[in-house]
Amino acid sequence: MKQTHNDCKEEPGLLVPVIDLNACEGKGPCIDVCPYHVLEMDSISDDTYKHLSFFGKLKTAVHGRDKAQVIKPDLCHSCGLCVTVCPEKAIKLKRR
Repeated sequence: MKQTHNDCKEEPGLLVPVIDLNACEGKGPCIDVCPYHVLEMDSISDDTYKHLSFFGKLKTAVHGRDKAQVIKPDLCHSCGLCVTVCPEKAIKLKRR
């Protein structure tokens, strides 16, 4: 069953998405599914790239430097839609 805005379980900002940049391939379904515009696709910095694992760097080179980024964590209602649609399972909701 697909979750909707009304299925949110927490107050906004209590739980926030955390993205594993080593796993994220920048495919973007998480961006489109978020009803609160918590995420956006953007290029990672050289410094962030430098700290990726070997496989993270390889994935980034193959798929481009665009990765999902958390831009408005205070708006997250912890509905879990981003977690559900991520094909790489790169997103987890964590308590602040």
